[in-house]
Amino acid sequence: MLQLSETQAAPVFMTANPYQPHMARIVRIYRMVEDNYVFTLRFLDDQLASAFSYRPGQFMMLSVPGAGEAPISISSSPSRPGILELCVRRVGRVTNALYRLPNNSVVGLRGPYGNGFPVETMTGNDLLIVAGGLGMAPLRSLMWYALDNRDDFRNVTLMYGVKSPAQMLFREELASLVGRDDMQCLLTVDSDPTGTWKHHIALLPKLFDYATITPATTYAAVCGPPVVYKFVLQRLLELGFSKDRILMSLERRMKCGVGKCNHCSVGYKLTCLHGPIFTYWDAINLPEMI
Repeated sequence: MLQLSETQAAPVFMTANPYQPHMARIVRIYRMVEDNYVFTLRFLDDQLASAFSYRPGQFMMLSVPGAGEAPISISSSPSRPGILELCVRRVGRVTNALYRLPNNSVVGLRGPYGNGFPVETMTGNDLLIVAGGLGMAPLRSLMWYALDNRDDFRNVTLMYGVKSPAQMLFREELASLVGRDDMQCLLTVDSDPTGTWKHHIALLPKLFDYATITPATTYAAVCGPPVVYKFVLQRLLELGFSKDRILMSLERRMKCGVGKCNHCSVGYKLTCLHGPIFTYWDAINLPEMI
């Protein structure tokens, strides 16, 4: 059975003080959709920038001087070193302060934290990525990792659904993947008020009807709001997926990142250490997880 633990995580780049962030410069701000921006960051220390490594599915603690810090999923892939891309939703004091910063501003980063996806175990298998709403932010890292290391995976399928075209993260980027012959990219919206949407118009689980999936050789990575987990997990189980091949990216309000404050505890597990990637087995044993 697949086991996920903090021992699989990439090494954390920490000083003697694990709460001390490293400074990074904002080199690009991409205004993607309303209240969801992508910040491209590079460490001021060139040696750290080139040596920094992480695993798809991990997160960083981002700090804005004078405002505090917040956990943010990494949206870029470790296969593209030198920079970090963080998709940040404006929801509170720290993110509001971040949104007021211009390009070339300096912020703090510490991490990476969490276990991330077990990409070594997934190598040689099919990969199914299912995202709903904001769930595309952490799963984008895994998607680009698989595409940049395409020979390491068999069939790669992406299913992504949002309520309307205006809410789709990375819309132009993902639309450009639809025509690729080395993956299947299925995009859907619940409705299209503009009448210009060129892809599927249906609820996310409907996309399973358009994909050829072999559960015995496929790892499914899922992230989205609770309603997505409810219906997508049901569909995966109906297809015959074993519970250890269903991987879920779940977020709780992480605070310290190093398992000391218990702020992100779910039962006997800590999201910052034992997650944020959990198997469906974990969800069965800890029903409050979803």
